This record gives sequence, C-alpha cells and structure tokens, in this order.
Amino acid sequence: MSQNRSIAVEFRDVSFSRNRRNLVSNLNFSIHQGEALILLGRSGSGKTTTMKLINRLFTPTTGEVVFDGTPTSQWDEIKLRRKIGYVIQETGLFPHFTVERNVGLVPSLEGWKPKQIKTRVYELLQLVGLDPVQFAGRYPHQLSGGQRQRVGVARALAADPPVLLMDEPFGALDPITRLELQQEFRRLQQELGKTVVFVTHDIQEAFVLASRIGLMYDGELVVLGTKEEFLRSQHPESLAFLQCLRSLQDSL
Repeated sequence: MSQNRSIAVEFRDVSFSRNRRNLVSNLNFSIHQGEALILLGRSGSGKTTTMKLINRLFTPTTGEVVFDGTPTSQWDEIKLRRKIGYVIQETGLFPHFTVERNVGLVPSLEGWKPKQIKTRVYELLQLVGLDPVQFAGRYPHQLSGGQRQRVGVARALAADPPVLLMDEPFGALDPITRLELQQEFRRLQQELGKTVVFVTHDIQEAFVLASRIGLMYDGELVVLGTKEEFLRSQHPESLAFLQCLRSLQDSL
C-alpha cells in the first residue's frame, strides 16, 4: 500500500563523512507521505545523523536528499526547516518564554497575526492534552518532563509542517509517562496524517509507533520494512533486537 503514496523524502546514494570517517554510507530509501518511519539502532549506528540530513543540519558528502521533490541543497535552509517540525529529547524550549510564546514562535516568525497565533496555540495545546487556560501562561520550569515534551510536540506542529522529525523525544521520561506519550503520539500521527521520522534505540517503542522500521547498523540501513517484515528478517542485528524484545516479554 505504501508504494502508492507520494514520496515526502528520498535518499539517493547518500553518504556523510566527518574527520575522514564515514558516519553513514550508501543510503537509498524513500519516506512516504503520512507514514511513521522509525529509525532503530544502537548508539553510534547513524540514525540521528540520517535524520539530520533531512533538515540540512548535516549536508551529504556524496549523493542527495530530496525533500518535496527538490534536493535539500537547493532549498533555503530557513524555509526548509520551517517545513519540518523537529522534536528532541530535551525539547529545546526557551526557558524565558511562556508556553504560549514557545508554541507560537514559528507562526510569529512566519508573520501570522497575533489572534491567529493565539487560536493555533490553544488548539494545539488542547490537541496534546494540555488545558490551554491552565498551561499557556506557564514557563517551562513550571512543567513536568512529560508536560514539557507535549509542549515540544505542539511547538513542532505549530506552523502545520508536512514532516516531523523526532530524535528520541521520550527517552528521558519515566516508563509510565513514556508509554502514555507514545500512545498519545500514535493517535495524533494517525489523526493528523503527518509524515514522521522517529529515532529510537528502543525496539518496544519502535513496535508501538512504526508504520515501517528502518534498522541502522554501522552507518548503513540494513533492514527496512513493516513490523511483520522486521519480525521475519534474518539480519544478525535485527535478530539481536528481537532477542531483546523476547527477553523483555519473557521476564514479565
């Protein structure tokens, strides 16, 4: 089914080197509009580097990344990044801005009118499960970790970008809050139809959220497929991750 969808992002023979060391090599794959692609892998496998090539935080050493039909090298960096929401583990909220100002930052930079921004902020806070009347005027230090992460998601969605990049956004949260946010995010992604690229080293998280899983190993994409296809993979690295998953399930 995904083959019939339009392509949001495409990697064409992409490699990226730093200090003469290849961080990722030979990346050739497409990300379809409306899917949740989970990049799974151990620390240092190249998954975050791959994600940062999409919004031009990194530029390919060879090959090209194509966003919305145009190579990212031909995009104005600012315009490109405003079309791509970005959520990281520590949310990156401005501590001296209220929640309302944090969420409304990109729309204000885009020249939206104040009333339009306020309406959008309140709508998004409601969407991520935060009462706008209660939370809009608060500062980040007045929020729990889970609440800050929800604000980070709301801010990334503020200007209605077609693509959302998420770099281990729930990794620092306690297990209960993390599961709540995973389930909430899956609901949101399905409801909004956003294209999501989500980095994690947690196979349980990958199985909760993925339309497809891309397994990174030593800078290469070694498996790419649905959860069912991943379960059938015989690559040694996918077998290692699946063994972790079975061990977790057996210990319960």
